[in-house]
Amino acid sequence: MQRFIIEMGMGNDLHGMDYTKAAGRAIEDALRHSSIPLFGALGLDHAEMRVQVTVAVQEPERVDCAALTARLPRGRAEVRAVHGGLNVTNPDSKEVTVIAQAAVEAFLSKQV
Repeated sequence: MQRFIIEMGMGNDLHGMDYTKAAGRAIEDALRHSSIPLFGALGLDHAEMRVQVTVAVQEPERVDCAALTARLPRGRAEVRAVHGGLNVTNPDSKEVTVIAQAAVEAFLSKQV
């Protein structure tokens, strides 16, 4: 498989400390930055594309990767969570803002 696109995004959850919500917003941000006319131009089926998403948050075990995978619109998708991102604590309220980063990569067979 040959990677033909990589997009990056950032998302957050300001009040709920929901890592899946922050990661989902990061993925959506990355997807909004991309348009792939290749499929229409060459008559390719989106099912031929493998989509690999990596999301980075401070507590990756709290990300529901299966739920995020189900929300991806095209291709054979996989989401994995790794340590990264940022938690920012409000010094007054002690509320934590979760910030996530996402890298969305798309791959096609070299024979296509």
